[in-house]
Amino acid sequence: MFLRSAATAIAMTLAVPAIAQDATPEILPDIALGAEDAPLTMIEYASYTCGHCANFHRDVFPQLKADYIDTGMVRFVQRDVYFDQPGLWAGILARCGGDEKYYPVSGMLFDEQQSWLAGGSGDEIASNLRRIGLKAGMTEDQMNACWNDTAKVEQLIATFQQNATADGVEATPTFIIGDEKVPNQSWDSMRAIIDTKLAEAQAD
Repeated sequence: MFLRSAATAIAMTLAVPAIAQDATPEILPDIALGAEDAPLTMIEYASYTCGHCANFHRDVFPQLKADYIDTGMVRFVQRDVYFDQPGLWAGILARCGGDEKYYPVSGMLFDEQQSWLAGGSGDEIASNLRRIGLKAGMTEDQMNACWNDTAKVEQLIATFQQNATADGVEATPTFIIGDEKVPNQSWDSMRAIIDTKLAEAQAD
């Protein structure tokens, strides 16, 4: 998937009601995993409708978490990218339970990606997402409130656009490891980059 401004603009126009021209949405802070004083920060730009992102979270992320995040070596940040309406709806759901539920819900969305995206219509996809939210402990009213919170949706979109533009992100998943932008690759290759960046950080 590639970041196309026209396609993104269309998706956002369809998903979000018009707002006042002088309104400036707040840029939301990152939600991080791992020690605040970890020597290395790793950022992943991911779309909930991206198959390669789902593969990363199934095949690579558990090893990354066990070997580097849980051991205090890497502070990990996922930044959501919205290529389409279903991805935006999923992103809203991921944030709906608060910061503590963000990564657990994100994991469910990636684990069950093929199932919830299998809906033939927007209503079916929304219904599938709703089932994931219920499994995560959210209520119907809570999810409705999140999906109808246009101010928060505008913040999510503005945050995505600002971060992705600043980091020159054109595809998902894309990683920022330390100060280096890294494309998707095998775990062995990624681990080598992480180890190199850790050695540089510790040397400094």
